[in-house]
Amino acid sequence: MTSTLGIGVPVPKMLPITGTWTLPFAAYLVYLSNRVVYRRVKKEKYVGDRYDSDDPASQTSNGNPDPLLLDSRAHTNFLESVPLAFTLTAIAELNGANRKVLNYAMATLFVLRIMHVELGLKGKDTVGFGRPYVSGPSGITQRKSGSCKG
Repeated sequence: MTSTLGIGVPVPKMLPITGTWTLPFAAYLVYLSNRVVYRRVKKEKYVGDRYDSDDPASQTSNGNPDPLLLDSRAHTNFLESVPLAFTLTAIAELNGANRKVLNYAMATLFVLRIMHVELGLKGKDTVGFGRPYVSGPSGITQRKSGSCKG
């Protein structure tokens, strides 16, 4: 399986799965980046990851989580995990891994990354089953009321 480059030089298609998934992941990264830029420009807060850096609980005055902190953490979290996944996928693909399994793995990662941000971090109260404890202003970890049933 090769294609031609320029004047007919054959070039093998070495990483079709990794290359295919680059566009959707890059598009979502641009979306996450634009969210952070929008928040910064809207409040003219060009440095830092919080609107109000004096607030130790990272919440705005009305008790809601700081939207700049949520957006910047979602962006950073994406950048921490996705490049490693792409590197491992490329290595597996170059070593002859099953392409169907790699496609399913990348699709699953893509859907879960979006769900993590849109339904997890940006969801109501931003506290789900995996986040039953929060740090209070004093630094003491306390149970978030109503986050876990049982």
